[in-house]
Amino acid sequence: MRNFRITVDGTPYEVSVEELDAVAPSSASPSPAPSPAPVPRPARPAAAATPAAPPPAAAADGGAGDVPSPLAGTVVSVDVAVGQHVTKSQQLVVLEAMKMNTYITAPRDGRITAINVAAGTAVAEGQSLLSIG
Repeated sequence: MRNFRITVDGTPYEVSVEELDAVAPSSASPSPAPSPAPVPRPARPAAAATPAAPPPAAAADGGAGDVPSPLAGTVVSVDVAVGQHVTKSQQLVVLEAMKMNTYITAPRDGRITAINVAAGTAVAEGQSLLSIG
């Protein structure tokens, strides 16, 4: 048995510690079992690469088209109605993702032909929010 005097946060303590024989293993900590050797697995043939789908076309090309969500999130508000005339850069939809709002604006002048989401709707990146004709 060894005695030690230690101080913790200004308070002195006397501690007794039992010494264990370094040669004899302790019954409290069993020795680890040897790990099994890895078993080789046959190689699998590589899967054919599938081309990624092209990103949704933005409505900025001057033709009628969808306004896609630039990110995954939740619709906070839809600020337009079907049939409403909108101008380029007018706010259309507010999305929330990671506690931040993103304001989706009209890519061009036009008329709202369809609204595909409502407040509270969860949307994926690239999902059509509405269409401008």
